Amino acid sequence: MKQLIGNLKGDKGIWSFVALLALFSFMPVFSASSNLAYLGHGTGNTLGYLVKHLGHIFFGFLIIFWVHKIPYHYFRSISKWLLPVVWVVLAITMIKGTVIGGANASRWLQIPFVGISFQPSAFAALVLFVFVARYLSKTREKPIDFVASLKELWLPVFITLIFILPSNFSTTALIFSMILMLAFIGKYPMKYIAVIVGSGIVFLTFFVLISKAFPDAKFFSRVRTWESRIENFSTDKPDEDDYQIEKAKIAIASGKIYGLGPGKSVQKNFLPQSSSDFIYAIIVEEYGIIGGIGVLSLYLLLLIRFVVASHKATTLFGKLVVIGLGFPMIFQAMINMAVAVELLPVTGQTLPLISSGGTSIWMTCIALGIIIGVTKKEEEIAQELKDTAKREEALQKLIDRELDEEYVLEEAYSIEDKAKNPMQAVLNK
Repeated sequence: MKQLIGNLKGDKGIWSFVALLALFSFMPVFSASSNLAYLGHGTGNTLGYLVKHLGHIFFGFLIIFWVHKIPYHYFRSISKWLLPVVWVVLAITMIKGTVIGGANASRWLQIPFVGISFQPSAFAALVLFVFVARYLSKTREKPIDFVASLKELWLPVFITLIFILPSNFSTTALIFSMILMLAFIGKYPMKYIAVIVGSGIVFLTFFVLISKAFPDAKFFSRVRTWESRIENFSTDKPDEDDYQIEKAKIAIASGKIYGLGPGKSVQKNFLPQSSSDFIYAIIVEEYGIIGGIGVLSLYLLLLIRFVVASHKATTLFGKLVVIGLGFPMIFQAMINMAVAVELLPVTGQTLPLISSGGTSIWMTCIALGIIIGVTKKEEEIAQELKDTAKREEALQKLIDRELDEEYVLEEAYSIEDKAKNPMQAVLNK
Protein backbone atom coordinates (compact mmCIF):
# COMPACT_ATOMS: atom_id res chain seq x y z
CA MET A 1 0.00 0.00 0.00
CA LYS A 2 2.84 2.40 0.85
CA GLN A 3 4.45 1.68 -2.51
CA LEU A 4 1.14 2.34 -4.29
CA ILE A 5 0.64 5.63 -2.47
CA GLY A 6 4.25 6.52 -3.25
CA ASN A 7 3.53 6.16 -6.96
CA LEU A 8 0.70 8.70 -6.74
CA LYS A 9 2.31 11.95 -7.71
CA GLY A 10 0.72 15.38 -7.68
CA ASP A 11 -1.50 17.17 -5.19
CA LYS A 12 -2.26 14.75 -2.35
CA GLY A 13 -5.22 16.88 -1.26
CA ILE A 14 -6.97 16.37 -4.61
CA TRP A 15 -6.25 12.64 -4.46
CA SER A 16 -7.69 12.47 -0.94
CA PHE A 17 -10.94 14.36 -1.58
CA VAL A 18 -11.57 12.46 -4.80
CA ALA A 19 -11.05 9.16 -2.98
CA LEU A 20 -13.41 10.20 -0.16
CA LEU A 21 -16.16 11.17 -2.62
CA ALA A 22 -15.74 7.92 -4.53
CA LEU A 23 -15.79 5.78 -1.37
CA PHE A 24 -18.84 7.58 -0.03
CA SER A 25 -20.71 7.00 -3.31
CA PHE A 26 -21.05 3.23 -2.84
CA MET A 27 -23.73 3.26 -0.14
CA PRO A 28 -26.03 5.86 -1.79
CA VAL A 29 -25.75 4.16 -5.19
CA PHE A 30 -26.37 0.73 -3.65
CA SER A 31 -29.40 2.05 -1.81
CA ALA A 32 -30.84 4.30 -4.56
CA SER A 33 -30.64 1.64 -7.30
CA SER A 34 -33.66 -0.23 -5.96
CA ASN A 35 -36.10 1.45 -8.36
CA LEU A 36 -33.88 0.44 -11.28
CA ALA A 37 -33.70 -3.10 -9.91
CA TYR A 38 -37.51 -3.36 -9.90
CA LEU A 39 -37.94 -1.54 -13.22
CA GLY A 40 -39.30 -3.76 -15.97
CA HIS A 41 -40.32 -6.58 -13.57
CA GLY A 42 -36.83 -6.98 -12.18
CA THR A 43 -35.87 -8.97 -9.11
CA GLY A 44 -35.09 -5.97 -6.93
CA ASN A 45 -31.50 -7.11 -6.38
CA THR A 46 -29.29 -4.01 -6.29
CA LEU A 47 -26.04 -5.91 -5.84
CA GLY A 48 -25.46 -5.92 -9.59
CA TYR A 49 -25.70 -2.13 -9.70
CA LEU A 50 -23.22 -1.88 -6.83
CA VAL A 51 -20.74 -4.14 -8.64
CA LYS A 52 -21.22 -2.13 -11.83
CA HIS A 53 -20.57 1.12 -9.95
CA LEU A 54 -17.51 -0.44 -8.34
CA GLY A 55 -16.20 -1.29 -11.81
CA HIS A 56 -16.81 2.27 -13.00
CA ILE A 57 -14.99 3.74 -10.00
CA PHE A 58 -12.09 1.28 -10.22
CA PHE A 59 -11.56 1.91 -13.92
CA GLY A 60 -11.97 5.64 -13.27
CA PHE A 61 -9.06 5.63 -10.82
CA LEU A 62 -6.98 3.70 -13.32
CA ILE A 63 -7.77 6.48 -15.81
CA ILE A 64 -6.61 9.12 -13.31
CA PHE A 65 -3.40 7.18 -12.71
CA TRP A 66 -2.66 6.72 -16.43
CA VAL A 67 -3.54 10.27 -17.43
CA HIS A 68 -1.60 11.96 -14.63
CA LYS A 69 1.55 10.20 -15.90
CA ILE A 70 1.25 12.02 -19.27
CA PRO A 71 2.97 15.45 -19.40
CA TYR A 72 0.05 17.86 -19.42
CA HIS A 73 1.44 20.04 -22.21
CA TYR A 74 0.81 17.14 -24.62
CA PHE A 75 -2.89 17.92 -24.34
CA ARG A 76 -2.38 21.28 -26.07
CA SER A 77 -2.01 19.61 -29.47
CA ILE A 78 -4.30 16.70 -28.65
CA SER A 79 -7.27 19.03 -28.05
CA LYS A 80 -6.80 20.68 -31.45
CA TRP A 81 -6.81 17.39 -33.34
CA LEU A 82 -9.59 15.82 -31.29
CA LEU A 83 -12.09 18.62 -31.85
CA PRO A 84 -13.09 17.54 -35.42
CA VAL A 85 -13.47 13.97 -34.10
CA VAL A 86 -15.78 15.30 -31.39
CA TRP A 87 -17.95 17.01 -34.02
CA VAL A 88 -18.32 13.79 -35.98
CA VAL A 89 -19.26 11.82 -32.85
CA LEU A 90 -21.78 14.48 -31.78
CA ALA A 91 -23.33 14.50 -35.25
CA ILE A 92 -23.72 10.72 -35.14
CA THR A 93 -25.31 11.03 -31.69
CA MET A 94 -27.85 13.53 -33.03
CA ILE A 95 -28.85 11.05 -35.73
CA LYS A 96 -28.55 7.70 -33.95
CA GLY A 97 -28.51 8.61 -30.27
CA THR A 98 -30.22 6.36 -27.74
CA VAL A 99 -32.19 6.88 -24.54
CA ILE A 100 -30.79 5.27 -21.37
CA GLY A 101 -31.87 5.09 -17.74
CA GLY A 102 -35.32 6.57 -18.22
CA ALA A 103 -34.02 9.90 -19.53
CA ASN A 104 -36.13 11.68 -22.11
CA ALA A 105 -33.38 12.71 -24.52
CA SER A 106 -31.16 10.82 -26.98
CA ARG A 107 -27.78 11.77 -25.53
CA TRP A 108 -25.97 8.44 -25.56
CA LEU A 109 -24.11 6.60 -28.28
CA GLN A 110 -23.78 2.85 -28.37
CA ILE A 111 -20.31 1.51 -29.27
CA PRO A 112 -20.76 -1.39 -31.73
CA PHE A 113 -19.56 -4.89 -30.73
CA VAL A 114 -18.65 -3.69 -27.23
CA GLY A 115 -22.01 -3.07 -25.61
CA ILE A 116 -20.86 0.14 -23.92
CA SER A 117 -22.78 3.40 -24.15
CA PHE A 118 -21.28 6.81 -23.50
CA GLN A 119 -22.42 10.41 -23.52
CA PRO A 120 -20.39 12.33 -26.14
CA SER A 121 -21.30 15.75 -24.72
CA ALA A 122 -19.19 15.03 -21.60
CA PHE A 123 -16.19 14.17 -23.75
CA ALA A 124 -16.82 17.20 -25.96
CA ALA A 125 -16.80 19.50 -22.93
CA LEU A 126 -13.48 18.07 -21.79
CA VAL A 127 -11.81 18.61 -25.17
CA LEU A 128 -13.33 22.06 -25.57
CA PHE A 129 -12.08 23.36 -22.21
CA VAL A 130 -8.52 22.28 -23.00
CA PHE A 131 -8.83 23.78 -26.50
CA VAL A 132 -9.92 27.16 -25.08
CA ALA A 133 -7.10 27.07 -22.49
CA ARG A 134 -4.65 26.37 -25.33
CA TYR A 135 -5.83 29.34 -27.36
CA LEU A 136 -5.84 31.79 -24.45
CA SER A 137 -2.34 30.77 -23.34
CA LYS A 138 -1.05 31.05 -26.92
CA THR A 139 -2.34 34.59 -27.46
CA ARG A 140 -1.38 36.01 -24.06
CA GLU A 141 1.84 37.62 -25.31
CA LYS A 142 0.16 39.73 -28.02
CA PRO A 143 -3.03 41.83 -28.30
CA ILE A 144 -6.08 39.76 -29.26
CA ASP A 145 -7.52 40.39 -32.70
CA PHE A 146 -11.28 39.95 -32.29
CA VAL A 147 -11.89 38.97 -35.92
CA ALA A 148 -9.11 36.39 -35.80
CA SER A 149 -10.39 35.04 -32.46
CA LEU A 150 -13.85 34.56 -33.98
CA LYS A 151 -12.35 32.11 -36.44
CA GLU A 152 -9.76 30.45 -34.22
CA LEU A 153 -11.68 30.31 -30.92
CA TRP A 154 -15.37 31.07 -31.04
CA LEU A 155 -16.28 29.33 -34.28
CA PRO A 156 -15.08 25.92 -32.95
CA VAL A 157 -16.81 26.66 -29.63
CA PHE A 158 -20.16 27.48 -31.27
CA ILE A 159 -19.97 24.52 -33.64
CA THR A 160 -19.51 22.19 -30.67
CA LEU A 161 -22.33 23.81 -28.69
CA ILE A 162 -24.70 23.66 -31.67
CA PHE A 163 -24.29 19.90 -31.76
CA ILE A 164 -25.01 19.58 -28.02
CA LEU A 165 -27.83 22.13 -27.69
CA PRO A 166 -30.75 20.22 -29.29
CA SER A 167 -30.54 17.32 -26.83
CA ASN A 168 -29.05 18.94 -23.73
CA PHE A 169 -29.60 22.63 -22.99
CA SER A 170 -28.31 22.49 -19.41
CA THR A 171 -24.97 21.00 -20.48
CA THR A 172 -24.69 23.57 -23.28
CA ALA A 173 -25.36 26.42 -20.86
CA LEU A 174 -22.85 25.04 -18.33
CA ILE A 175 -20.13 24.64 -20.96
CA PHE A 176 -20.75 28.11 -22.41
CA SER A 177 -20.71 29.83 -19.01
CA MET A 178 -17.50 28.03 -18.01
CA ILE A 179 -15.82 29.03 -21.28
CA LEU A 180 -16.81 32.66 -20.66
CA MET A 181 -15.32 32.42 -17.16
CA LEU A 182 -12.16 30.90 -18.61
CA ALA A 183 -11.95 33.68 -21.21
CA PHE A 184 -12.32 36.31 -18.48
CA ILE A 185 -9.57 34.74 -16.35
CA GLY A 186 -7.41 34.40 -19.48
CA LYS A 187 -7.56 38.21 -19.98
CA TYR A 188 -9.82 38.06 -23.04
CA PRO A 189 -11.17 41.64 -23.41
CA MET A 190 -14.48 42.23 -21.63
CA LYS A 191 -15.97 44.15 -24.56
CA TYR A 192 -15.43 41.12 -26.79
CA ILE A 193 -16.92 38.81 -24.14
CA ALA A 194 -20.02 41.02 -24.08
CA VAL A 195 -20.34 40.66 -27.85
CA ILE A 196 -20.04 36.87 -27.58
CA VAL A 197 -22.69 36.73 -24.83
CA GLY A 198 -25.03 38.85 -26.94
CA SER A 199 -24.41 36.63 -29.95
CA GLY A 200 -25.18 33.53 -27.88
CA ILE A 201 -28.48 35.01 -26.67
CA VAL A 202 -29.46 35.99 -30.23
CA PHE A 203 -28.66 32.51 -31.54
CA LEU A 204 -30.63 30.81 -28.74
CA THR A 205 -33.61 33.06 -29.42
CA PHE A 206 -33.39 32.28 -33.13
CA PHE A 207 -33.20 28.55 -32.34
CA VAL A 208 -36.35 28.73 -30.18
CA LEU A 209 -38.25 30.73 -32.86
CA ILE A 210 -37.39 28.16 -35.52
CA SER A 211 -38.60 25.40 -33.21
CA LYS A 212 -41.94 27.23 -32.99
CA ALA A 213 -42.15 27.31 -36.77
CA PHE A 214 -41.40 23.57 -37.02
CA PRO A 215 -42.93 22.08 -33.84
CA ASP A 216 -43.01 18.51 -35.19
CA ALA A 217 -39.32 18.37 -36.14
CA LYS A 218 -37.34 15.92 -34.00
CA PHE A 219 -34.37 18.29 -33.98
CA PHE A 220 -36.37 20.83 -31.92
CA SER A 221 -38.30 18.38 -29.73
CA ARG A 222 -36.41 19.30 -26.55
CA VAL A 223 -37.42 22.97 -26.72
CA ARG A 224 -40.86 22.12 -25.37
CA THR A 225 -39.21 20.34 -22.44
CA TRP A 226 -37.10 23.44 -21.64
CA GLU A 227 -40.15 25.66 -21.70
CA SER A 228 -42.11 23.22 -19.55
CA ARG A 229 -39.36 23.05 -16.91
CA ILE A 230 -39.00 26.82 -16.70
CA GLU A 231 -42.79 27.23 -16.52
CA ASN A 232 -43.13 24.57 -13.82
CA PHE A 233 -40.32 26.13 -11.82
CA SER A 234 -42.04 29.53 -11.82
CA THR A 235 -45.62 28.24 -11.37
CA ASP A 236 -47.46 25.45 -9.57
CA LYS A 237 -48.45 23.60 -12.72
CA PRO A 238 -47.89 19.86 -12.10
CA ASP A 239 -45.95 17.60 -14.45
CA GLU A 240 -43.32 14.81 -14.39
CA ASP A 241 -40.46 17.09 -13.33
CA ASP A 242 -42.63 18.62 -10.64
CA TYR A 243 -43.33 15.09 -9.40
CA GLN A 244 -39.58 14.41 -9.11
CA ILE A 245 -38.98 17.67 -7.26
CA GLU A 246 -41.80 16.93 -4.83
CA LYS A 247 -40.39 13.49 -4.05
CA ALA A 248 -36.90 14.98 -3.65
CA LYS A 249 -38.25 17.59 -1.21
CA ILE A 250 -40.05 14.88 0.77
CA ALA A 251 -36.81 12.90 0.94
CA ILE A 252 -34.85 15.91 2.19
CA ALA A 253 -37.53 16.79 4.74
CA SER A 254 -37.60 13.19 5.99
CA GLY A 255 -33.86 13.16 6.60
CA LYS A 256 -33.92 15.95 9.18
CA ILE A 257 -30.59 16.34 11.01
CA TYR A 258 -29.23 12.80 11.30
CA GLY A 259 -31.13 11.00 8.53
CA LEU A 260 -33.05 7.73 8.46
CA GLY A 261 -29.88 5.67 8.21
CA PRO A 262 -27.94 4.03 5.36
CA GLY A 263 -30.22 2.10 3.00
CA LYS A 264 -33.43 3.23 4.75
CA SER A 265 -34.60 5.77 2.18
CA VAL A 266 -38.28 5.55 1.25
CA GLN A 267 -38.37 8.02 -1.63
CA LYS A 268 -35.73 6.09 -3.59
CA ASN A 269 -38.58 3.81 -4.65
CA PHE A 270 -40.47 6.72 -6.23
CA LEU A 271 -37.76 8.95 -7.70
CA PRO A 272 -37.11 7.90 -11.33
CA GLN A 273 -33.49 9.17 -11.29
CA SER A 274 -32.70 8.46 -7.63
CA SER A 275 -29.25 6.97 -8.35
CA SER A 276 -28.11 9.76 -10.70
CA ASP A 277 -29.82 13.15 -11.05
CA PHE A 278 -31.49 13.12 -7.62
CA ILE A 279 -29.01 11.11 -5.59
CA TYR A 280 -28.31 14.12 -3.36
CA ALA A 281 -31.90 13.99 -2.10
CA ILE A 282 -31.39 10.32 -1.17
CA ILE A 283 -28.12 11.21 0.59
CA VAL A 284 -29.87 13.83 2.74
CA GLU A 285 -32.76 11.46 3.47
CA GLU A 286 -30.44 8.70 4.68
CA TYR A 287 -27.62 10.76 6.24
CA GLY A 288 -29.50 13.92 7.21
CA ILE A 289 -28.41 17.51 6.96
CA ILE A 290 -25.05 16.48 8.42
CA GLY A 291 -24.42 14.13 5.49
CA GLY A 292 -25.62 16.70 2.97
CA ILE A 293 -23.34 19.39 4.39
CA GLY A 294 -20.49 16.87 4.52
CA VAL A 295 -20.79 16.14 0.79
CA LEU A 296 -21.04 19.86 0.03
CA SER A 297 -17.93 20.49 2.14
CA LEU A 298 -15.92 17.88 0.24
CA TYR A 299 -16.70 19.61 -3.05
CA LEU A 300 -15.79 23.00 -1.59
CA LEU A 301 -12.50 21.62 -0.25
CA LEU A 302 -11.81 20.16 -3.68
CA LEU A 303 -12.51 23.59 -5.18
CA ILE A 304 -9.97 25.14 -2.79
CA ARG A 305 -7.36 22.60 -3.88
CA PHE A 306 -8.07 23.49 -7.52
CA VAL A 307 -7.52 27.16 -6.72
CA VAL A 308 -4.26 26.36 -4.95
CA ALA A 309 -3.11 24.14 -7.83
CA SER A 310 -3.92 26.87 -10.33
CA HIS A 311 -2.01 29.44 -8.28
CA LYS A 312 1.05 27.19 -8.06
CA ALA A 313 1.15 26.37 -11.78
CA THR A 314 4.12 28.08 -13.43
CA THR A 315 2.64 28.21 -16.96
CA LEU A 316 -0.50 30.04 -18.10
CA PHE A 317 -1.70 26.95 -19.90
CA GLY A 318 -1.40 24.95 -16.67
CA LYS A 319 -3.35 27.57 -14.72
CA LEU A 320 -6.14 27.71 -17.30
CA VAL A 321 -6.35 23.93 -17.63
CA VAL A 322 -6.84 23.51 -13.87
CA ILE A 323 -9.53 26.19 -13.85
CA GLY A 324 -11.18 25.03 -17.07
CA LEU A 325 -11.42 21.39 -15.99
CA GLY A 326 -11.80 21.78 -12.22
CA PHE A 327 -14.36 24.55 -11.86
CA PRO A 328 -17.03 22.98 -14.15
CA MET A 329 -16.83 19.83 -12.03
CA ILE A 330 -17.67 21.79 -8.88
CA PHE A 331 -20.34 23.92 -10.57
CA GLN A 332 -22.00 20.76 -11.90
CA ALA A 333 -22.13 19.42 -8.34
CA MET A 334 -23.64 22.68 -7.10
CA ILE A 335 -26.27 22.61 -9.86
CA ASN A 336 -27.20 19.01 -9.00
CA MET A 337 -27.65 19.89 -5.31
CA ALA A 338 -29.52 23.11 -6.14
CA VAL A 339 -32.00 21.16 -8.30
CA ALA A 340 -32.64 18.70 -5.46
CA VAL A 341 -33.64 21.54 -3.12
CA GLU A 342 -35.58 23.36 -5.89
CA LEU A 343 -33.27 26.33 -6.18
CA LEU A 344 -32.98 25.62 -9.92
CA PRO A 345 -35.20 23.93 -12.53
CA VAL A 346 -34.57 20.27 -13.33
CA THR A 347 -31.43 20.08 -15.48
CA GLY A 348 -30.33 16.45 -15.64
CA GLN A 349 -26.82 17.14 -14.29
CA THR A 350 -25.29 14.30 -12.26
CA LEU A 351 -23.31 14.56 -9.02
CA PRO A 352 -19.65 14.07 -10.05
CA LEU A 353 -17.96 10.95 -8.62
CA ILE A 354 -21.09 10.01 -6.66
CA SER A 355 -23.92 9.49 -9.16
CA SER A 356 -23.98 6.18 -11.01
CA GLY A 357 -23.00 6.18 -14.68
CA GLY A 358 -19.80 5.23 -16.43
CA THR A 359 -19.43 8.16 -18.83
CA SER A 360 -19.79 10.90 -16.23
CA ILE A 361 -17.37 9.16 -13.86
CA TRP A 362 -14.76 8.44 -16.53
CA MET A 363 -14.85 11.92 -18.07
CA THR A 364 -14.51 13.40 -14.60
CA CYS A 365 -11.54 11.11 -13.96
CA ILE A 366 -9.84 12.18 -17.21
CA ALA A 367 -10.21 15.80 -16.13
CA LEU A 368 -8.84 14.98 -12.67
CA GLY A 369 -5.92 13.12 -14.23
CA ILE A 370 -4.95 16.17 -16.30
CA ILE A 371 -5.29 18.46 -13.28
CA ILE A 372 -3.16 16.19 -11.11
CA GLY A 373 -0.68 16.00 -13.99
CA VAL A 374 -0.30 19.78 -13.76
CA THR A 375 0.36 19.58 -10.02
CA LYS A 376 2.77 16.70 -10.58
CA LYS A 377 4.83 18.80 -12.98
CA GLU A 378 5.02 21.63 -10.48
CA GLU A 379 6.16 19.17 -7.80
CA GLU A 380 8.85 17.86 -10.14
CA ILE A 381 10.08 21.40 -10.79
CA ALA A 382 10.13 22.14 -7.06
CA GLN A 383 12.01 18.89 -6.41
CA GLU A 384 14.56 19.73 -9.11
CA LEU A 385 15.14 23.13 -7.52
CA LYS A 386 15.46 21.48 -4.12
CA ASP A 387 17.93 18.92 -5.48
CA THR A 388 19.91 21.69 -7.18
CA ALA A 389 20.06 23.64 -3.94
CA LYS A 390 21.23 20.51 -2.10
CA ARG A 391 23.94 19.90 -4.70
CA GLU A 392 25.12 23.50 -4.47
CA GLU A 393 25.15 23.26 -0.68
CA ALA A 394 27.13 20.02 -0.80
CA LEU A 395 29.57 21.54 -3.30
CA GLN A 396 30.05 24.59 -1.09
CA LYS A 397 30.71 22.36 1.92
CA LEU A 398 33.26 20.42 -0.10
CA ILE A 399 35.00 23.64 -1.16
CA ASP A 400 34.99 24.91 2.42
CA ARG A 401 36.41 21.61 3.64
CA GLU A 402 39.16 21.68 1.01
CA LEU A 403 40.03 25.24 2.00
CA ASP A 404 40.16 24.21 5.65
CA GLU A 405 42.39 21.24 4.80
CA GLU A 406 44.68 23.51 2.79
CA TYR A 407 44.89 25.93 5.73
CA VAL A 408 45.69 23.06 8.12
CA LEU A 409 48.44 21.81 5.82
CA GLU A 410 49.96 25.29 5.57
CA GLU A 411 49.94 25.58 9.37
CA ALA A 412 51.51 22.13 9.70
CA TYR A 413 54.28 22.99 7.25
CA SER A 414 54.87 26.25 9.13
CA ILE A 415 55.20 24.44 12.48
CA GLU A 416 57.50 21.88 10.94
CA ASP A 417 59.77 24.60 9.52
CA LYS A 418 59.91 26.31 12.90
CA ALA A 419 60.89 23.08 14.59
CA LYS A 420 63.70 22.43 12.09
CA ASN A 421 65.14 25.95 12.14
CA PRO A 422 64.16 27.86 15.31
CA MET A 423 66.80 30.59 14.68
CA GLN A 424 65.29 31.32 11.27
CA ALA A 425 61.87 31.58 12.85
CA VAL A 426 63.24 34.24 15.28
CA LEU A 427 64.83 36.16 12.43
CA ASN A 428 61.58 36.04 10.50
CA LYS A 429 59.82 37.70 13.38
